[in-house]
Amino acid sequence: MAGAGGGGCPAGGNDLQWCFSQVKGAVDEDVAEADVISTVEFSHSGDLLATGDKGGRVVIFQREQENKSRPHSRGEYNVYSTFQSHEPEFDYLKSLEIEEKINKIRWLPQQSAAHFLLSTNDDLRINLWHLEITDRSFNIVDIKPANMEELTEVITAAEFHPHQCNVLVYSSSKGTIRLCDMRSSALCDRHSKFFEEPEDPSSRSFFSEIISSVSDVKFSHSGRYMMTRDYLSVKVWDLNMESRPVETHQVHEYLRSKLCSLYENDCIFDKFECCWNGSDSAIMTGSYNNFFRMFDRTTWRDVTLEASRENSKPRASLKPRRVCAGGKRKKDEVSVDSLDFSKKILHTAWHPAENTIAVAATNNLYIFQDKAN
Repeated sequence: MAGAGGGGCPAGGNDLQWCFSQVKGAVDEDVAEADVISTVEFSHSGDLLATGDKGGRVVIFQREQENKSRPHSRGEYNVYSTFQSHEPEFDYLKSLEIEEKINKIRWLPQQSAAHFLLSTNDDLRINLWHLEITDRSFNIVDIKPANMEELTEVITAAEFHPHQCNVLVYSSSKGTIRLCDMRSSALCDRHSKFFEEPEDPSSRSFFSEIISSVSDVKFSHSGRYMMTRDYLSVKVWDLNMESRPVETHQVHEYLRSKLCSLYENDCIFDKFECCWNGSDSAIMTGSYNNFFRMFDRTTWRDVTLEASRENSKPRASLKPRRVCAGGKRKKDEVSVDSLDFSKKILHTAWHPAENTIAVAATNNLYIFQDKAN
């Protein structure tokens, strides 16, 4: 495994030629909380890209037609539609405030000329919707205790298997992943498989439970594997082996010595997402200082790249970034003590068929394309 900032190109090109395509939004030092992007998702074809924000809005981007004068060029993504998906609510019976933040967006497989997507803001239940029954849903997982003071964990992510419609997984803030089979019971209160990596007692600390919380889970396109993200690492699991992951990639291990200050400024509770490329050969996830990490599962090479306005000239190549954890800092390295923790990449998405990625940095959306194409 390469170091925290080393690497080659895991995206399919022969070198690190990731070129800037387009950026949405402007840098605003005083960003409104409602404008912060909270989820990013490509459609199944990749021609549409949806973002949700903390204000409950959904913005749809559509790829323009290719430029005939440049046959090898790919069209840019421009705003197609914007709508308010969720409003703040208050459950008077349970005295519970429900915020409007969009936690997840999922595109439905296209059956006609129309496009459909689902958006959600729940964290204690998983509900199953029938597309032709709009006035109610079917509860398939419910971890809400009768007394909220007894609440010990919340659901952090959930996803259906890409090929087996009866199988789903969901992760929890306790660092566990449960695989459920809806054929066995309508209410999936009992799991079929339970994935958890045993903790090394010698490395246990006050922060162990917090940093082990799984913030995202994604099935591979093949359906053989699933990927989970915790605070410091991203792990790949074989669905046939529950005891431990088959791969562990360190995202920003240099932050382990900073956990105390990260706890004090609440950054330790940040929820990073992760995603696969179309062939399952590479994975991507975010970090701080507007850095994002890409890992090649075949060569075990990795790279750190930065989403910023400074390197966003059209067709400009992204240069690898490196973080210096201590000692003498080399040229072009960034000291871990100078990282900006207010700039973070929590949400990323990979085009299903191309080396095109979308990266959300606060209220800005960056779209990068592989120069090789």
